[in-house]
Amino acid sequence: MSDQATGAQDGFAARYGRRPDGVWSAPGRVNLIGEHTDYNHGFVLPFAIDRRTVAAVGVRDDRVVRVRSTFTEEEVSLAIDDLSPTAMEGWSAYVLGVAWALGTQGHDLSQAPGLDLLIDSRVPVGAGLSSSAAIECAVAVALNDLWELNLSPLDLARIGRIAENRAVGAPTGLLDQAASMLGREDHGVFLDCDTEQAEAVALHLREEGLEILVMDSRVEHEHATGGYRDRRESCERGAAALAVATLRELSEDDLTRASAVLDDETYRRVRHIVTENARVLETVRTLGESGPRAIGDLLNASHASMRDDFEITVPEIDLACATAVEHGAIGARMTGGGFGGSAIALVPADARAEIEAAVTSALASAGMREPQLFTVTPSEGARRDA
Repeated sequence: MSDQATGAQDGFAARYGRRPDGVWSAPGRVNLIGEHTDYNHGFVLPFAIDRRTVAAVGVRDDRVVRVRSTFTEEEVSLAIDDLSPTAMEGWSAYVLGVAWALGTQGHDLSQAPGLDLLIDSRVPVGAGLSSSAAIECAVAVALNDLWELNLSPLDLARIGRIAENRAVGAPTGLLDQAASMLGREDHGVFLDCDTEQAEAVALHLREEGLEILVMDSRVEHEHATGGYRDRRESCERGAAALAVATLRELSEDDLTRASAVLDDETYRRVRHIVTENARVLETVRTLGESGPRAIGDLLNASHASMRDDFEITVPEIDLACATAVEHGAIGARMTGGGFGGSAIALVPADARAEIEAAVTSALASAGMREPQLFTVTPSEGARRDA
């Protein structure tokens, strides 16, 4: 059992006066490629990371759910029968929203016992590494066990998405929860967001002497408001104007017609989605045929598309990516929903220190805040730890 899980057990005992009945955890994620394609029913290739959120949970003898965390003294308490999106707010909505979402999907919670939960997260908040999905998925696997629901990992990922969309109010797709639930060591999760079929794709990073360097800009974002929602609505307008149900139905051959039908901004939004889907498929093919050292141009092209067509990057991210590539990274791109957060660089392990120094120096010279730089390892998905 990890130190984090042990600490959560002890923290639970200190707060609730008893030991938990179990400890469950789920990871954050990095999206290797495929940004904003998920809610357009397209393709994505994320992986789970070695930074996790832990939920220590104990069963109660009533119908009350109490939620606490290691990052605030606040306790939120709500009866199972009173769960609704309007009754939840703040960080606890990620927890209580999962319980509520289970009830909306036909699962009988009339006999479900109440619970005490303690959440401890080591997934950086606001960094674009999906700290929210890590909470949702850790809670989902815990409730699945304690309430004896017998749901599959993909079913639980869908529950997490419902919680995020309807309880939290963030219009995200399935990417984050699927990565957190389905992750495997040294593998990506290739997800078709139309069929919701997933398969593991070997990344071969360790054997190729490569690492994934996360460059957290420390520019925080919030998906429940602002640009993320605007981009989704723009994609929906583009699909409607082109008479398709979703942008997944379009190929690069359709872009000439799109340019004649759409205004410039909507066209560029559509072009990003169409070309990004193609890049995901090409990345999966290239990984299988040539390995990770051959995907650099695809990562760089993805970043350029997010910067120029989808317009979701920030100057800190653009500079970090350009600097990393200039100093030896194989490729670099923003990861996550954008408007801040993090970029990733695929780097040779023996060049990482030089690349880190160059990125830090470049941002300092530009008068930007110092980034947080760290590596992540493709890791196992949600699980029971104790």
